[in-house]
Amino acid sequence: MTIHFPVKEENTASFTTIPVHHKGIMGLFSEENFDKLKSIMYLKQAKKGEHLFWEGDTADKLYFVIKGGVRITKMSELGKSFILYLHQAGDLFGQIDPFQDSVQGFSAEVTADCEVGIILRKDLEVLIWQHGDLAIEFMKWMGLVHRMTESKFRDLMMYGKHGALCSLLIRLSNSYGVPSGEHVLIDYKINNSELADMIGSTRENVNRMLSDMRKEEVLELQNGYIIIKKAAFLRSICHCENCPTGICRM
Repeated sequence: MTIHFPVKEENTASFTTIPVHHKGIMGLFSEENFDKLKSIMYLKQAKKGEHLFWEGDTADKLYFVIKGGVRITKMSELGKSFILYLHQAGDLFGQIDPFQDSVQGFSAEVTADCEVGIILRKDLEVLIWQHGDLAIEFMKWMGLVHRMTESKFRDLMMYGKHGALCSLLIRLSNSYGVPSGEHVLIDYKINNSELADMIGSTRENVNRMLSDMRKEEVLELQNGYIIIKKAAFLRSICHCENCPTGICRM
């Protein structure tokens, strides 16, 4: 699907055509209201490894991923990094709250060269004040983000590291899964250290759990990619509640 997306350059009024392959927020916003959001965005490009913002920066913007990828991380007092979200084209993210002097609680690192549409809080507030139907759809987006976060904490806290890893593999499959015969290939190259950072574990523990699942033929590893062979096993370990894929994702 290709969306003809008017993008505001900071110093030009040009337009560009942006391909979007992931439904993202377009499943929550009407076409008319999505156009309103697009009208107040301005374009920013970032290279892999750059940060869109750091923990502690002023939180006065939302970010819409036009193409590329971004991961949201949190640093502990001991210096360990936790990966909380993986965003791809079509996703909207950012911290908007009622406190005008709010700061970012997380950092946003670019994982693949990307373009993002940036929405300033002051512009968004005017738009929401003018259009009540947009305000309702915006509340739906905020509710979805809350449920995603809530479900991740549930899996981490209630079913141990093994359950958390199984839940993570299901989420990765829902976000990046590609059918491969009777199995599903997670089309996102990821190493065991990154998996550990996503469930608050160690690389050694993840190595051991993945090795056990390989022996049980639950999954297969090929050149840094994961192939899910027995999704039902993963769902049984994490007590899957069959959440909609809009919630059970990265």
